[in-house]
Amino acid sequence: MEGLEQNLDAVTKLVDLAIEFSVKYGFQILGALVFFALGFIVANWIGNRFEKLAVSKNIDPTLSQFIGSTSKLIMVALLVIITLGNFGISIAPLIALAGAVSLGATLALQGPMSNFGAGIAIILTRPFVVGNVITVLGVHGIVDKVTLGMTFLTGEDGEQIAIPNKEIVGQVIVNSHETRILELEFSIAQDADIDGLIPAIENILKNHPDISSDPTPQVGLHDFTFGGLVIGFRAWIPGRKYFQVRYQVNKQILELLKERGIALFTPEGMAMPLRTRGSSSAQTAGIVPPPRNNP
Repeated sequence: MEGLEQNLDAVTKLVDLAIEFSVKYGFQILGALVFFALGFIVANWIGNRFEKLAVSKNIDPTLSQFIGSTSKLIMVALLVIITLGNFGISIAPLIALAGAVSLGATLALQGPMSNFGAGIAIILTRPFVVGNVITVLGVHGIVDKVTLGMTFLTGEDGEQIAIPNKEIVGQVIVNSHETRILELEFSIAQDADIDGLIPAIENILKNHPDISSDPTPQVGLHDFTFGGLVIGFRAWIPGRKYFQVRYQVNKQILELLKERGIALFTPEGMAMPLRTRGSSSAQTAGIVPPPRNNP
């Protein structure tokens, strides 16, 4: 009986302690939770308003999302600090702990973190925006989406190209905006009538529906070779139709050359050389033959 009475006394003391704690801190805890919930809703609303405001000012969509998300994150962090203060919890040790955890996470996740840092640099400096046609790291495509970790391009055939942002920062980026430059050249005989050929090629480029008239396509005498002339032209075309337009223009120019009786020029007795990494620029252009191996 004595043991039962002791247990009842202990339970009674615990119940009294819980009631006292609830009366003393219950409303404070409830108020802090309600404050946090309402504050989170307000922070989310303000972040969305910042994003919509940036979009209305014709700011790039990626940068607009970054502004909205950053403002929301800052307000939520301030909300957490205020809520912890309402609970009577000192945030100084938590800040020190967060710093130590951040340092460890940075060292452990150095690769992904470098992608995030590069993503922030791309979003803030804006070397390209969504919809631009860029060439980087030997690949080209239309910028579809820029995130903190990856930049996504869409190729002409609809393939999606994902490039880590750290691989983009510090590289040479060719941004042709919504278009891409078509640059080609071909060799003809030295005695060919270029005064009539060049205007005819200009007419082909000007009449093509997918070739931009601003800037105006350029056609001219690009270079010289032994016994021949190199004709070159440049035109600006939509990035999504690069190869389609290139093949169409090549076919029309070839038909033009046949009509005028102009043959593509190659030095007599020399086969067109293959482009190899080890070949010189003269060999690649078909100007001098590759060296022979003596038996």
